[in-house]
Amino acid sequence: MTSARQLEANRGNALKSTGPRTIDGKQASRRNALRHGLTAETLIEPLEDPEAYQEFEAAIVAEYVPQSPVEKELVHRLASLFWRLRRATSIETGLLRLQSEILQGFRSSRQKTIETETGEREGAGNFGTFRGADRAGTQSTPAFPGESPLTQPADPARDIAISFLRLANLDSEMVDRLSRYESGLWRQLVQMIFALQTLKRR
Repeated sequence: MTSARQLEANRGNALKSTGPRTIDGKQASRRNALRHGLTAETLIEPLEDPEAYQEFEAAIVAEYVPQSPVEKELVHRLASLFWRLRRATSIETGLLRLQSEILQGFRSSRQKTIETETGEREGAGNFGTFRGADRAGTQSTPAFPGESPLTQPADPARDIAISFLRLANLDSEMVDRLSRYESGLWRQLVQMIFALQTLKRR
């Protein structure tokens, strides 16, 4: 059994503790939440920020104010599902962004090629014009679906559609898997919210 003197000494030591001071120590402490529980299941370290998740989870908990242990578990699971839905959106956005960067790189490269060939035609006379036209003809096959041989003005909606088509052409299963993943999360969310509402009505 712990004596009164030991308890007092423990309290004194606790007051002197300032937590980790070194960078390594702070990084290790920052990862404490990842060692167990839903946070460990939800986050992908180091791609996601544990502190951001904890703030998000705290906001969901504050919204529902769970009372019983069951309600608390359901609310924490709800936060995890919402976070994963955010992740699914981030994945989709990231995939489209990658394709958009490839599209922009393709357009930039093609524009440079056109400018180079135009310069060659202007500097080489009639013979250069014929040869340049022949080269330009090789550019008639678009590398992206829906792309014309000539450069297009910026159109975000069109670019998103082209990027999505390219994703689907590269791997249609990937798009389907992401859609199924998101649909499954929404089903679980609806079930979790229904369960919480049922508990609250008791």
